[in-house]
Amino acid sequence: MASAPSSSSIAAAREALAAADPALARAHASTPVFEWRLRPGGYEGLFRMIVEQQVSVAAAASIWKRTVEGLGGVVSPDAVLALDVETLRTFGLSGQKAKYGHEIARAHTEGRIDFDHLERLDDAEAIAALTAIKGVGKWTAETFLMFCEGRLDVFPGGDVALQEAMRWADAAEDRPNEKQAYARAEIWRPHRGVAAHLLWGWYGGVKRGDIALEDPPT
Repeated sequence: MASAPSSSSIAAAREALAAADPALARAHASTPVFEWRLRPGGYEGLFRMIVEQQVSVAAAASIWKRTVEGLGGVVSPDAVLALDVETLRTFGLSGQKAKYGHEIARAHTEGRIDFDHLERLDDAEAIAALTAIKGVGKWTAETFLMFCEGRLDVFPGGDVALQEAMRWADAAEDRPNEKQAYARAEIWRPHRGVAAHLLWGWYGGVKRGDIALEDPPT
């Protein structure tokens, strides 16, 4: 079972990041202590991430609750494959998400991916295995490895909120694209996952009005 990094290890990583990159030092100085967003993993964790995408938090919670209940309380590849797409849709899933649930389940039952031992693969191998499944994009694979497996050096460069926070950090006019975000994050190895959490925390604080986005010193 995956475990979240300790508060002390996150604090140490934040200090290392701030020392390595003055732009991140701004975010570090403004952002309160945070905990790692660890979520249940395995097939259930990935399917849930798919279900929750592109809907509100409230809608996602409602749909997932109905899905778990409809599956008899056990979200597993076999339980999902036992129901057809139309039945899954009665839980509130779109047809596409129901089909992706089947695709992910078949990938596991056919041995194309082993959710029980995914930790045996390094980050690049795990991302490749996940994105080989229809319906699982790179962002989904990367955030799954961060949130459901507690991997510390995964960075979802395609995340728009991260890109915007990176623009703030660098006082840039334009938001970096995905390729540029990955390249910019290289300096943050081996703590890119902590950097992502830090930037998300900073972004959220600014958007809520809890943190003032001040101009960097000249």
